Amino acid sequence: MESKLVIYNTLTRQKERFEPLHAPNVGMYVCGPTVYGDPHLGHARPAITFDLVFRYLKHLGYKVRYVRNITDVGHLEHDADEGEDKIAKKARLEQLEPMEIAQYYTNRYHQFMDALNVLRPSIEPHATGHIIEQQQLVQEILDNGFAYESNGSIYFDIEAYNKKFKYGILSGRSLENIKDASRDNLDGVGEKHNQADFALWKKAQPEHIMRWPSPWSDGFPGWHCECTAMGRKYLGEEFDIHGGGMDLIFPHHECEIAQAQASMGHPAVKYWMHNNMLTINGQKMGKSYNNFITLEQFFTGKHELLEKAYSPMTIRFFVLSAHYRGTVDFSNEALQAAEKGYEKLMNAIADLDRVQVGDKCDAETEKVVKALRQNCYDAMNDDLATPLVLSNLFEACTVVNKLIDHKATICADCLKELSETMRLFAFDILGLKEEKGGSNDSREEAFGKVVDMVLELRAKAKADKDWATSDKIRDELAAAGFEVKDTKDGVTWKLNR
Repeated sequence: MESKLVIYNTLTRQKERFEPLHAPNVGMYVCGPTVYGDPHLGHARPAITFDLVFRYLKHLGYKVRYVRNITDVGHLEHDADEGEDKIAKKARLEQLEPMEIAQYYTNRYHQFMDALNVLRPSIEPHATGHIIEQQQLVQEILDNGFAYESNGSIYFDIEAYNKKFKYGILSGRSLENIKDASRDNLDGVGEKHNQADFALWKKAQPEHIMRWPSPWSDGFPGWHCECTAMGRKYLGEEFDIHGGGMDLIFPHHECEIAQAQASMGHPAVKYWMHNNMLTINGQKMGKSYNNFITLEQFFTGKHELLEKAYSPMTIRFFVLSAHYRGTVDFSNEALQAAEKGYEKLMNAIADLDRVQVGDKCDAETEKVVKALRQNCYDAMNDDLATPLVLSNLFEACTVVNKLIDHKATICADCLKELSETMRLFAFDILGLKEEKGGSNDSREEAFGKVVDMVLELRAKAKADKDWATSDKIRDELAAAGFEVKDTKDGVTWKLNR
């Protein structure tokens, strides 16, 4: 299978043609959430980004095994977290078992990802379910001479590793820079050969709740071990794509590369893909910065920075409106623009069912329709350029609006092509969906009936040549945000929110 897809490989710092190791099979591993709190907008971006990759690869005909982990051992964000882990701390505060916390927030994560129309991965392994595999990884690194034991903890020996391989190839950092940056890290002073060495296994302090027996001590695995061990277990010693947020390049993914090389003697991953950050006033959004807005707050509008509630598909559209490797800064203006863009696209797709077919297309319509599919494919194949896909779809929306207003003509074959292409890219590939359903259904139905009744009164006024009443109804509806159009096929209306 010859691929036209080109993706940016963080490892080589260039775009490369996507050629799987074992086509048509593709293995993809993406770092999932640490489940000690509700998901926020920063969690939505990698989930949507790699959902897009998953969807598109499957559309191209690949058989994709998509693995996204759940980090349910929450102390492992940094080696310096010596005391309580984040999940255990939350459990103590809420007087629950740590795994109750992990399960609750895993369920919450699924709930919000489902709302965003993010497909479930093929496999969703939990860190706590793979302690044995992580211990085996640690033992292999020890046996190969790239780690050492100290007071019951096991540390990765960066100096020894760097003599045979090169530490820092993903982030572009030199070993000296990494050492300099690590001098203020007081964790493991007196235990480590070098302050830049990172933990593979940590001996648990007496107060540490989450612990497991090992040949070295009762303790817990280092943060970086889980992804290396689980990626290898489910995707093999070499696989195609490893993804995650750009903030994971160093140290997490750099350490993963080192662990794979140190244990197996060769790299595990062919393409490293990273989405950029979501920011608020230029600062990364995250729990550690205390500047995050949860997805629930977006959906309800209950946050001081939000002017209103934003629907799940508005959030998805907002994320897809920017290229996955570009930064996206939160603002109400940007979200409201996304809301309008999403509604414009959904309205145009719905209007396709009302388009009247003619004997032939006008030249401009035919030109847009015949180029649309290839233009969208070209954009997706160029490192998943979703803003360009949306731009092409908006051009198609303009055509649909002209057709509805009888300012353009289209033949049956072109209408079929236009409809199939818009739905394919909007729904199947970009993963958008029409937001109808839920508790608002009955209200919306009643709402529509009232508007239709008012328009019937207007139609009667027009029939009676009562132009003043007819115009008054139209103007009042317009003032309330309704767009009313008189066409030769009858009256149409929509609410411009």
